[in-house]
Amino acid sequence: MAHVATADSAARPMTGEEKKVIFASSLGTVFEWYDFYLYGSLAVYIGASFFSQYPETTRNIFALLAFAAGFLVRPFGALVFGRLGDLVGRKYTFLVTILIMGMSTFLVGVLPGSASIGIAAPILLLVLRMLQGLALGGEYGGAATYVAEHAPHGRRGLFTSWIQTTATLGLFLSLVVIIGVQTALGKEAFAAWGWRIPFLVSCLLLGVSVWIRMKMNESPAFKKMKEEGKVSKAPLTEAFGQWKNAKIALLALFGAVVGQAVVWYSGQFYALFFLQNILKVDAQSANIMVAISLLIGTGFFVVFGSLSDRIGRKPIIMAGLLLAMLTYFPLFKAMTWAGNPALAEAQQNVRATVTADPSDCKFQFNPTGTAKFTTSCDIATSFLTRNSVPYDVVPGPAGQPASVKIGDATIASYDAVAAGDNAKATDSAFQKQINIALHNSGYPLMRGAAKVPETKLDAFVAANPELSLNADAIRAGEKATVPTEKLVADKLLTAQEAAGATEMTVYTVPNAGAFTMVADPARVNWVAVIAILTVLVIYVTMVYGPIAALLVELFPTRIRYSGMSLPYHIGNGWFGGLLPATAFAMSAAKGDIYYGLWYPIVFAGLTLVIGMLFLPETKDRDIHDD
Repeated sequence: MAHVATADSAARPMTGEEKKVIFASSLGTVFEWYDFYLYGSLAVYIGASFFSQYPETTRNIFALLAFAAGFLVRPFGALVFGRLGDLVGRKYTFLVTILIMGMSTFLVGVLPGSASIGIAAPILLLVLRMLQGLALGGEYGGAATYVAEHAPHGRRGLFTSWIQTTATLGLFLSLVVIIGVQTALGKEAFAAWGWRIPFLVSCLLLGVSVWIRMKMNESPAFKKMKEEGKVSKAPLTEAFGQWKNAKIALLALFGAVVGQAVVWYSGQFYALFFLQNILKVDAQSANIMVAISLLIGTGFFVVFGSLSDRIGRKPIIMAGLLLAMLTYFPLFKAMTWAGNPALAEAQQNVRATVTADPSDCKFQFNPTGTAKFTTSCDIATSFLTRNSVPYDVVPGPAGQPASVKIGDATIASYDAVAAGDNAKATDSAFQKQINIALHNSGYPLMRGAAKVPETKLDAFVAANPELSLNADAIRAGEKATVPTEKLVADKLLTAQEAAGATEMTVYTVPNAGAFTMVADPARVNWVAVIAILTVLVIYVTMVYGPIAALLVELFPTRIRYSGMSLPYHIGNGWFGGLLPATAFAMSAAKGDIYYGLWYPIVFAGLTLVIGMLFLPETKDRDIHDD
């Protein structure tokens, strides 16, 4: 029987059963996204527990695999659970996905570190991370399909838009829990063991989700299809092995999902990355700003989902892509002036020049932040990029080490392989010279206090002539007696330097330690930053709010779960998931902190063109009779 849109069906309030379907599906999906985001937010603490005891090469391999697994495995989860959902039903399939997700997340919280169980720790972590990705690959398609197939005709955009809020709410929930636990315990306790608490909390969320989902009924569209004996015997073959359906999947991917993915990741994840890593806003403040913007903007998922029932899915999604393309550069530049005005002023006035042999300069794709660059050009440009310094690379003589010119200062870089055992000392001297030049040019660098053992004090004074230090004045100042064992552990002394002594006097020298690029908290314009972030989130709601309904309506019931899940997770897991690392590498290659924005702009443009030309409008399709 066809489901015809009527004024009554479009205007009537939701029934209790419809509210239950939306609430149960959305709540479970919020918890799944919460679980998935915890790994990214707490990666530094996870790395310290599971990878730090291993040689650098081994550690980097595990970090890369653990990072990539959750994203790259998602399409395979879409295939596994999409097939299951089209064979046995929507309800039980995404009940299984939440059990897998919840249990694997809880186990991360109790998994012993590598100090306790050795190499088994990172291996087990990688397995759990892959299970998370597989489960998430099956969850979204199940939830969106289930809700859409329960929705009355003419209201699918509104009903499925509640599912679309779940990723943002999951991120918001993870940030709130992390901030709350960190505030309650303090940074040291949180780093030592408190980071496990947000993972353990997922067990409570899992219990609530499973209890709710157990009470749900199967989707009416699937029940009708099953009663009529029309269930697909081989949904994957039918969905992707037959051109009539495979071309729909390709159109869904490149005409809708890829653009949606890059706008989504830019507006939520890259914006947070940009605040913390480019603008140097402290992590807690950045998390709070993003959380507030998410809280303000999340309601627009429902606004645009409902609007798509009236004017169509396509116009809203395409408008969101176009707005993002036209305004990303001015918005992120405005965020720089609001988040770190001192940095913006310095960038406007001072630009570094790197003179290097072109063969020394590589594309610095570093998704885990653990890669080490060894050529003189890469060492110079990666340092400048990490400190948000714009620069130009000009060709230099072949075989000559790179040099960096900042204002009137020219600093020679070095080749880490050629430096050999002296690489650490050489790097320290190089960074110090660069930082002094940047500081003198107006960059917002702060220099922390230095802890100097008695045996190194005179050498320290001689090595820092720019500070005009006086050894006698330092000896009369702040000092403490510290066991040499701790000094060795803190790398203030080597074991050889500490030999024969059980304790030593250590002096604190203010403003003589390591340089750090910072955003002055007193100059951060919170209102402006949150306003910009909210605009970025609204773009996310435009492209993401209607897309669940669009994907459900593109595919026939027999292969809907499989058909919509795969393009969704390829787009979001691969094109979206790799956005922060790729954009950062592009910025490093160009010496421009904004250059990486071309990544989302180009892919949004590609989707805009394909979508405008080939993507059909789907809002009036009947999804129960195919």
